[in-house]
Amino acid sequence: MKLPKDPVILLSVVNTQLRDHYSSLEELAEAYMVPKEEITSKLETIHYEYNKEYNQFV
Repeated sequence: MKLPKDPVILLSVVNTQLRDHYSSLEELAEAYMVPKEEITSKLETIHYEYNKEYNQFV
């Protein structure tokens, strides 16, 4: 599965995957073979940042 390009859809997919399958953003990025910076920079465009404590973008 490829990650969506639309930031709002990406947010939903990434947070769901983090909640259900991955214990960290690094683990998710590695599984999808995408640099974590690519995910974080795309979600920053809609004002979301990764919160390690919650393991979610908030």
